[in-house]
Amino acid sequence: MDISRSEQRVLHLLAQGGRIEIEKHGKHIADVFCLTRDGWRYPGVDLTLFRNLKRKGAVSSSGGGPYRITRRGLELVRAQLDNC
Repeated sequence: MDISRSEQRVLHLLAQGGRIEIEKHGKHIADVFCLTRDGWRYPGVDLTLFRNLKRKGAVSSSGGGPYRITRRGLELVRAQLDNC
């Protein structure tokens, strides 16, 4: 299964220890953002990208926590020296 370059970058950040946080208003997702392992906010994540990653089984949440990479996500990400 091919994934886009932006999905590849986000999975690479998650594989290094990052996480995806969501903000909800009621039952609806209002905002999605990705935090690196150092706590910096990565600007390349939007709701569409998040839904694609979740649909492909690359990210999941447990116990109401942040979304992290799954084993399937680790299989999808290609090894790179940098995120280019």
